[in-house]
Amino acid sequence: MAPRPIAGVDGCRTGWVAVVTDADLNASPIVHVAVRFADLLARLPDDTIVAVDMPIGLPERIGPDGRGPERAVRPLLGMRQSSVFSVPSRSAVFAQSFQEACAIARATSDPPKAVSKQCFYLFDKIREIDALLTAEPLLIARVFEVHPEVAFWRLNGEQAMSLPKKVKSRPDPPGLDERRALLERCGLPTALFQAPLAKGVGADDRLDAAACCLIARRIATGAARPFPDPPAHDARGLPIAIWA
Repeated sequence: MAPRPIAGVDGCRTGWVAVVTDADLNASPIVHVAVRFADLLARLPDDTIVAVDMPIGLPERIGPDGRGPERAVRPLLGMRQSSVFSVPSRSAVFAQSFQEACAIARATSDPPKAVSKQCFYLFDKIREIDALLTAEPLLIARVFEVHPEVAFWRLNGEQAMSLPKKVKSRPDPPGLDERRALLERCGLPTALFQAPLAKGVGADDRLDAAACCLIARRIATGAARPFPDPPAHDARGLPIAIWA
């Protein structure tokens, strides 16, 4: 029986970037780039386990410190926990402007909390995945929310990475090198990271997609677990959990 195909996906300036291989890491990884998440999925076999760095599952109200997954994983990451930002309520994510999103987020959170610009800029991508999984609920069984720094924590023996990936919002070479070396120790080939980058894809995007791919492998083999465990679900039945 052929090993199950797996893919790790990260957002990028072009849209989405995926690192695709199989659960045995026998196939040379392929990098796909697509404008739309649905187009990316269309390129993959129907049984591919997909681990995507994007929030899935939007509660109607938000408690202290964000959704359950965010609260669960931050303590694991030490100095890297600032990479896990709070996602607001569903109605705030579907607001039409930053000002409206902040107003709705305050009204639907306890204590009241506005939206960070970093999170607001992801709303289009969050809505894109939300609409796809709502329209095609069978995808819920194979599309999982992950977070790169939580992935690196898991792959690094449940130790947070010692160096930041970005400094002053720009990719930091020592932090990228630390993560690349870890991914190579986990079985991904050096050639994957030496290949030219596609237009609109940063070196950090490819590294994050590769880390997500290795968590997709853990999901496919039953070695991953959700945070929180068991996952919560939103009003549409979408799971609310970060897998690692």
